Amino acid sequence: MGSLLYRGMLVGLVAGLIAFGFARLYGEPYVDRAIAFEESHEAAEEAQSGHSHEAEEEVVSRKTQAGFGLLTALVVFGAGAGGLFSCFCSYAFGRLGKLNIMATSLVISASAFISVVLVPQLKYPSNPPAVGQPETIVSRTEDYFALILVSLLAMVLVYVVANRLKAKFGGLNAAIIAMIGYAVFMGIVYFIMPVVNEVPADFSADVLWHFRIATFGIQAILWLILGVGFGYLAERHMNKL
Repeated sequence: MGSLLYRGMLVGLVAGLIAFGFARLYGEPYVDRAIAFEESHEAAEEAQSGHSHEAEEEVVSRKTQAGFGLLTALVVFGAGAGGLFSCFCSYAFGRLGKLNIMATSLVISASAFISVVLVPQLKYPSNPPAVGQPETIVSRTEDYFALILVSLLAMVLVYVVANRLKAKFGGLNAAIIAMIGYAVFMGIVYFIMPVVNEVPADFSADVLWHFRIATFGIQAILWLILGVGFGYLAERHMNKL
């Protein structure tokens, strides 16, 4: 278990580095454009009111945020996610029918991506600076993480239900039935949870779209590399035993 944990964290670290490269090349230019939009609006408001607001002291520079800060966040997240991922894969291996370790790793990574990234972001997509009201940030954050938790728990139930239905319907059919149940349940959750739409009318649709694609792509890269990379290393390790 210890050797697999180490491999999972190593793959997660590499995934974080690659995701950082993608974020820097594709995502950060749109963050800069969003910040420029925000600053231009503040300047226009000051010009209309005739009062200038004192600039807030910058605790962390934009250069640091986009460089070392972003790198640290993604690498730490990747290593942590890789460690947890390796634990889940080790537990699931042998419990998902006849799937080998590579297939198990891919199934777990796909499940994690769907439940933690895809489903929550379809309801509450990521927003760049200048989008969202400051007074609602706490409630929006709470709703987003609540949706992640509900989605993750529902995905765990997918495996429980599929395992119980396997004897009666077969492995593939049981998995399909369980996933349909997950989709229906999350549709109900979508309907119940509040709608959030705080995008300014004059905000660039191009910036918003590409920013959301970038944040989505970062997570897709992380979970894809975790699934493939850990599966490969774990398979090599087990073949040596």
